[in-house]
Amino acid sequence: MELLKERIRKDGVLKPGNVLKVDNFLNHQMDIKLMNEIGKEFKKRFEGEQIDKILTIEASGIGIAAIVAQYFDCNMVFAKKSKSINLDGDMLTAKIESFTHKRVYDVIVSKKFINPGEKILVIDDFMANGCAARGLCKLIVDAGAEIVGIGIVIEKGFQSGGQDLRDQGFRVESLAIVDGMDDEAGTIQFRE
Repeated sequence: MELLKERIRKDGVLKPGNVLKVDNFLNHQMDIKLMNEIGKEFKKRFEGEQIDKILTIEASGIGIAAIVAQYFDCNMVFAKKSKSINLDGDMLTAKIESFTHKRVYDVIVSKKFINPGEKILVIDDFMANGCAARGLCKLIVDAGAEIVGIGIVIEKGFQSGGQDLRDQGFRVESLAIVDGMDDEAGTIQFRE
């Protein structure tokens, strides 16, 4: 998606340790016009697929997944990173290690929100090592639902997550795949 790549080149901030900050347009402050184009692109890439629900993880994936769900005319549910007193009933859980936060979360979704037989599309903002996507896929399988695919806005192609998931047979559609970054030179290389 060329529009996204141009925005990353223009407004993305490279930090040491292979960190790409896009918080001024994607995952803190959101450019809604860009989000709508992202929603349209995921709709195009998964055209013809039955999508009953979108699944993401809090917090950065929520806004993106909500817009994508609008294009598929379906509900969106997000995995919570902590249990609160207003969660009740049976829960689906998975452990997810965050590349960005360098910690492990027990993510939770109420079983009543993912039903057996539903066709679920996973949506997230970033993929590095693929732990979040694998954890969300585990929740879907544990619920008896079907994983249609995984939609990622920005994938770090130089890390193993995306390829590992593809090698396991998952359909992964990434809108921008970063193959390399040099924070000193301020350059980003994208896969074509």
